[in-house]
Parts: sequence; structure tokens; C-alpha cells
Amino acid sequence: MTPDPLSNALRLISGVLERLGIRYAIGGSLASSARGITRATFDVDLVAEIEPGQAVPLSAALGSDWYADADQIRDSIVAGRSFNVIHIPSSYKVDIFPAKDAFQLLQLQRATVAPVELPGETREYPVTTAEDILLAKLQWYRDGGEVSDRQWSDITGIVETNPALDMPYVEAWAARLGVGRLLAKALADGEQEPRR
Repeated sequence: MTPDPLSNALRLISGVLERLGIRYAIGGSLASSARGITRATFDVDLVAEIEPGQAVPLSAALGSDWYADADQIRDSIVAGRSFNVIHIPSSYKVDIFPAKDAFQLLQLQRATVAPVELPGETREYPVTTAEDILLAKLQWYRDGGEVSDRQWSDITGIVETNPALDMPYVEAWAARLGVGRLLAKALADGEQEPRR
């Protein structure tokens, strides 16, 4: 049976990162699906502890089946911006967020191996925790103008399906990240009371 293109792209990129010794964790909608309510997604978001000097080895290791411009990757890492690589045979895009700030590094430290369900297979990968993907999604929702129904559905899905969230941790980081108001709304929409 032909592997699902998204599953295949994720398996390939994770294998390359592991061979290069680049610590990573799945974030974005794949993480919120693994930690909350599953939904279809068309790309992969990874947080990765990657340095500018690893841009050329990453591009070379991905090879000709991937669009991975080493100069663009290096410039993005230096600037602390995300970059993407594209699996050409399937057109699937992988967005990689260099772990530069305290919250991104903490996401990597706290990530745990979890099953990720994709069409045709379920495999285990390092995935950001429910608390961290909730906080990251709240940031993305805010930065996107607070208009994305899909992002908000992901957020409330995490709240609804994780009754044991570490609320002191979530509330402390929500305050640091400037998303406390949105967290309160998410908890109300997900019918979870803040715990002290």
C-alpha cells in the first residue's frame, strides 16, 4: 500500500532531523489533534533547536526530493523566524520554528512521545504537551487577529479533552505571553474552571 503523502513527509523530515541530532517536537494542528480533537491538516509545524550552521547539512540531507534553500534557512534561523521546506513529490510543506525564546525551548524540554494519527497509520513522535500547544495556539489566534474559527476550535478542543491541565503553569505562561484574556475565554468556552 502506498504511504499517505503527509505521513511520508513527516516520517522523512523527522528521520533527517534525528540523524542530524536536531531536537524537535511536533506543534501546530498535528499537536492539537494528538492532544485534543483530531482534524484534517495539510502541513506540519515543528519546533526545532536548530542553529545557523545546520542549514547546509539539513538542506543536503533532505536531498533533491525537497525544496530546502540553505541560504533562506540560515537567514531565517539567524532572524529567529520560521522557515519552510517542501516535499516536492507530495507538495506537503513543513514549517520549522527555530527554538530561540524561553517558551519555545521549554516546549522542546517538556515534549513527550505520543501517537500521531495520520491517514493510513499512527506513529509515535515527540509532541508538545497539551499545555504548551494550548498556549502556542492562543498566541497564533491572537497574532492572526482572533478571527480563525479553526484555531479557536483547536483551542477549545484541547481544553475540553484535557481535564487535568496544569493550570498554574498555563496561567503563568499565559500572563507572560500576553494571552491571559484569551485563556479565560477558552476555559469558559471549554467549560473548564481555572484551578488554584
